[in-house]
Amino acid sequence: MRQIAAEDISKAIAELCIEANYGLAPDMCSALDKAAEQESSPLGRKVLGQLQENLRIAGEEDIPICQDTGMAVVFAEVGQEVHIDGGWIEDAVNEGVRRGYVDGCLRKSVVGDPLERVNTGDNTPAMIHYSIVPGDKIKLTVAPKGFGSENMSRVFMLKPADGVEGVKEAVLKAVREAGPNACPPMVVGVGIGGTFEKCALLAKKALLREAGSRSELPHIAALEEELLKEVNEIGLGPAGLGGSTTAFALNILTLPTHIAGLPVAVNICCHVNRHASRVL
Repeated sequence: MRQIAAEDISKAIAELCIEANYGLAPDMCSALDKAAEQESSPLGRKVLGQLQENLRIAGEEDIPICQDTGMAVVFAEVGQEVHIDGGWIEDAVNEGVRRGYVDGCLRKSVVGDPLERVNTGDNTPAMIHYSIVPGDKIKLTVAPKGFGSENMSRVFMLKPADGVEGVKEAVLKAVREAGPNACPPMVVGVGIGGTFEKCALLAKKALLREAGSRSELPHIAALEEELLKEVNEIGLGPAGLGGSTTAFALNILTLPTHIAGLPVAVNICCHVNRHASRVL
């Protein structure tokens, strides 16, 4: 049994909160650069150039790349041979978020009660998703999620008879309804299967997959290609001002489901699609 100190978890989470908010992951930087070269609309190219300039300024001045530094979404893959010493993992994660958002001068966007709307002052609590995995390590991923795009996400409880055409229609409907509110170009995460709540989590996790990668399942990879093409043909474009780059990437994850259902979730993320990971 390997011992990992709760304090090490807090320290890693704090650093990941700042890292994710101060710069884009390499895959997203590459997607932005590629789009800037290929965008067909002059206005779209100008918008993408402004996004590149924004990244440059954030890097030079060591400031967040977006004013909405998001709600902290944390994926914790905990090895079954790990023992956490000195505290509860949930407290350790939230302490890390508190430090990261306070020390990193990141905007605090969390209210403690969804109806009374009083700000917690330190961006806690985080939304934490745990999974128990083989081994003696912990992988932590912090994915700050702004709500301009989060608010545009959808769950569709389709009938099995709706099939793949129903899935396509649901995804395209979600993107069209999102429009400029999701700060395009966007990354579209799609979860298919499982249950009502599980497909939504799949869609969120799909956002973490490297932009430009494809599913290992051939029929899903083909669906990703087709849907990304159709999403970009909508013509929404950068900042919703028209163009050929409505989405940088469209990633699909799937799970088995019930014979009577076909759950589909679409979790849309804005052009920054922030995420950073560390293994302890």
